[in-house]
Amino acid sequence: MQAALRRRFGGARWALRVPEGAPRPRCLGPGSAPAPRCWSCGSRLPGAEGLPHFCPGCRALQPPAPRPDLFRLMDCERSFRVDAQQLQRRFRSLQRALHPDRFGRRPPKEQHYSQQHSSLINKAYQTLLNPLSRGLYLLELSGVEPAQETDCDADSAFLMEIMEINEKLAEPKNEDILEEIETLIKDDLQEAKKLLAKMKYFSNLEDKLKNKKIPS
Repeated sequence: MQAALRRRFGGARWALRVPEGAPRPRCLGPGSAPAPRCWSCGSRLPGAEGLPHFCPGCRALQPPAPRPDLFRLMDCERSFRVDAQQLQRRFRSLQRALHPDRFGRRPPKEQHYSQQHSSLINKAYQTLLNPLSRGLYLLELSGVEPAQETDCDADSAFLMEIMEINEKLAEPKNEDILEEIETLIKDDLQEAKKLLAKMKYFSNLEDKLKNKKIPS
């Protein structure tokens, strides 16, 4: 798969590495996991699929999920395109409901969970608002790990270009140079969007291939 991707995207500026044995979501059968219970009163909790929720019995705030889907948390479709205004409204709504200031008189554990939720919401908002971090997170969800700068197969020409741009940005302000850099970045972002869209199809093909190889 890795070799195929390199051949397909040899001209792209972003090197991608598909880790072997990348974990894939699995469907759990009935009874495979115990129903969650409230930490405060022990009541059974409805399935909230990682979303912030309160106990239906005692209304205690429950802890955040270990690895929540940030798109679902922020009520967005899992896509590179997001509605920035909708994202901001969701962010403000969650922060109003879960901000630590609202839990000043609650038990210490609940105050701690509120801080965790608040931090997670900030992280989700910043991740999905920024195109680069949003794209990298989409790759992560698909089991594709972007190559690190120190990887031996990293694109040296790309790294040199980044260094040159940083050097230009460190120089005294020059409107012509800034406009040139802005145009270059916009073009590169468009290429990155195309690459991410293609990666979604390759990820689906990889899943189908693995399912075919599983002994019946």
